[in-house]
Amino acid sequence: MKNVLLWFRIVRPQTLFASLCPVIVALLTMNETVVSWTIAWVTIVCALGLQILSNLINDYYDFVRGTDKKGRAGFKRALAEGEVSENQMRRACLVTLAICIISGLYLVANGGWVILAIGVTALLFAWLYTATSHSLSYLGIADIFVFLYYGVIASSGTYFLQTGGFSWEVFFAGAVCGLISMCVLLINNLRDMDDDRLAGKRTLPVRFGKKAGEGLMLVVVLLMPVMAYLAFGFNLPMLVIVPGLCLFVAVTKAKGVTFNKLLMSAGLINVLYVLLVVVRL
Repeated sequence: MKNVLLWFRIVRPQTLFASLCPVIVALLTMNETVVSWTIAWVTIVCALGLQILSNLINDYYDFVRGTDKKGRAGFKRALAEGEVSENQMRRACLVTLAICIISGLYLVANGGWVILAIGVTALLFAWLYTATSHSLSYLGIADIFVFLYYGVIASSGTYFLQTGGFSWEVFFAGAVCGLISMCVLLINNLRDMDDDRLAGKRTLPVRFGKKAGEGLMLVVVLLMPVMAYLAFGFNLPMLVIVPGLCLFVAVTKAKGVTFNKLLMSAGLINVLYVLLVVVRL
């Protein structure tokens, strides 16, 4: 049981709303009845698997590069704390990759080359996020890919699997999820500015300063109700702006480990947005 709880923490359950919510929003937004709940559930498994794989790869390579150290301000990392070995982490990556491939092949069989392209690029994104000498997170351009893969690609891909088509409503509904996930990444980068600078990780706050990071977050938050309006019109999902602005104000005042609570709050905004989509008028 102790090992189960350890690995549960390692996969970062507090972050998994990022991959889960755009899939659920797409299913909720569809005007048509969901064609196949089997495909829907496999989509959820594959989406969660891809994010967990990305988290594990991130843990492994941030440890190898020395970015994650024992006693870091952020959530504890098992490798840095000596709770698991590098071999154990590599095996966990391989097991998760196998789950992604098996579930992905089932989706490709139903969705064809479009889903294959999404799956292959998603795996590539999970790898490139941290693993290479020109990793997206180290170049400071990961925000763009977070918006795409935890937002519009996830929602539009889910819709395509069910209908074989494209919906702007689903696209914009998923864009809100992508913007929320961008906030999660921005909070993470603001918290880790000093450590990232020492490790050569050139995130936007490292490149341009704390105020630039906060400014981008404000723009992202203000775009949330715009995307919600384009998806649902003048409706309840636009209220996502309220917790978004509260989160932004809290971020501008946060220091040290306080950011960890705000990261969890940002993830919960995704859940709140899903609930607003459920009860929309």
